[in-house]
Amino acid sequence: MATGRKPYFIGKPNPLIMRHAIKKLGCTRDETLIIGDRMDTDIIAGIESGIETALVLSGITKRADIELFPYQPDHVLNCVADIIRGA
Repeated sequence: MATGRKPYFIGKPNPLIMRHAIKKLGCTRDETLIIGDRMDTDIIAGIESGIETALVLSGITKRADIELFPYQPDHVLNCVADIIRGA
């Protein structure tokens, strides 16, 4: 690096990016829901940030995969449309 400093990378699942997004949106963690299809990035990002999580099974993670992780999402939905349906 030209500065001689070690870079600090942020992105999912770093809680710093989640806190920045919440601040930018002008909301609180209690008003926020992290929705994602990956346990290893989306859901862990929400958990580590203290934000409610919803795993959608229409993407990468399948229902059988959930038990492989030491943490669990708050909600498990078949697809994003289930949020509107109240499933």
